[in-house]
Amino acid sequence: MKGALLVCGTHSDAGKSVVTAGICRWLARQGVRVAPFKAQNMALNSVVTADGGEVGRAQAVQAAAAGIEPEAAMNPILIKPSGDRHSQVVVMGKPYAEVGARSYQQLKDELRPIVAGALAGLRARFDVVVCEGAGSPAEINLRAADLTNLGLARAANLPVLIVADIDRGGVFASLFGTLALLSPEDQAHVAGFVVNKFRGNAALLAPGLTQLEDLTGRPTFGVLPHVDDLWMDAEDSLALEALRPEAPAGADTLDVAVLRLRWMSNFTDLDALAAEPGVRVRFTRSAADVERADLLVVPGTKATVEDLARLRADGLDRAIAARAAAGGPILGICGGYQLLGERIVDRVESRQGTVPGLGLLPVVTTFAPDKLLRRRSGRCAWLDTDAGGYEIRHGRVDRRGGDSLLTDDDGEADGCRAAAVLGTSWHGALEHDAFRRALLARIADARGRRFVPGSVAFAAVREAHLDTLGDLVAGHVDTARLTALIEGGVPAGLPTLATEVRPCCAS
Repeated sequence: MKGALLVCGTHSDAGKSVVTAGICRWLARQGVRVAPFKAQNMALNSVVTADGGEVGRAQAVQAAAAGIEPEAAMNPILIKPSGDRHSQVVVMGKPYAEVGARSYQQLKDELRPIVAGALAGLRARFDVVVCEGAGSPAEINLRAADLTNLGLARAANLPVLIVADIDRGGVFASLFGTLALLSPEDQAHVAGFVVNKFRGNAALLAPGLTQLEDLTGRPTFGVLPHVDDLWMDAEDSLALEALRPEAPAGADTLDVAVLRLRWMSNFTDLDALAAEPGVRVRFTRSAADVERADLLVVPGTKATVEDLARLRADGLDRAIAARAAAGGPILGICGGYQLLGERIVDRVESRQGTVPGLGLLPVVTTFAPDKLLRRRSGRCAWLDTDAGGYEIRHGRVDRRGGDSLLTDDDGEADGCRAAAVLGTSWHGALEHDAFRRALLARIADARGRRFVPGSVAFAAVREAHLDTLGDLVAGHVDTARLTALIEGGVPAGLPTLATEVRPCCAS
């Protein structure tokens, strides 16, 4: 098999990432060398590649579904909001520019050949490339400068599937309307549809699908059922919800409260906790939750100083201080670790200079212009376990007291431990089974809880979920038709809907 495909959606969180990962998994199980691609991604959830680049986590998960290592070419442009009015643009894995919404539009012409080159390189090295769009392809105000939806499809001559989430209602209007808002030239690339998250009687849906095909001349390639326990590393905080696995017999439930920061990043650090039997993870801004949880986690943030100010404005700084004074366990990760310290010197991200931290850890953070991107492995002497993770940060943390939490294989210390307050710059540390379970055991002991660790490795849990995505495609998509689309490219003779809206000029 040889070819490529673009998966678009009627809106954000329609299921593009899930369908892309599912197709990658299905193809990989057929022995096809497949790679994911997303030209432009806006996300605060990212990972570090083996060569020290940074890509969106969704593309890393899709690469895992394909059975390959993620690389910068799979997500050549990553936009990371750093506050209400500006974002960091990461290009081919490295910081490239700080922009506002208008200035980013003006930057697109110089990014276009980078996107084209990244995709062409992947197509030369892999049998199939499954591309994912962003947002909706029918954003007519942005179409003229589009890099990742129909602009990409036309530039690279890709066939397109459009995914819609039926669980939100209005699925037929969403699919028909999305197609109708496209120019005739764009419509020519749209080969068909996928309905996501269907529940109920398929016989009741069938007449609508038939009529949709009659109206548009395009088939529905598949109807994916709603799966209650399906999850994939969330792209943004809109997809977060409480996870409450059952505690093993003879054990208590450990309650983990995660501060829902405005610019929260890499919150999937908590997925491994949520997958642990008997651990309940909740994202919250409730002072009562902060004070009564068994563990409080302050996650990463792309706007450390701004999120710190919001905590103070909401009175959550007092709740956190009260918790620390009472000996309640607290874990800060990356930006969360930084704001637990004595002060932050930031002339890079917020440009606010020296700002007092929460004062719960004896550390001082100074922001540097260059971003530190690296994978880490080492040990936690306190828990006597191996550990590992990755770093994505501008902040350089100077520990001036307490004990280090982790030490890498080269002997470089990381993190800080002072009483029941812990901090680390390593994302992903909780995915290491021994470290996670030893930490939970310490917390359970301190809280008087009975904790029974799970027996399944988190890596196996993630693989099982990726297999579920592949099973959805294999069992609920017309794979023969999908294969023909990938191999044959853009179908000829697709009808054009009469409604036509010409794209606005880029601004």
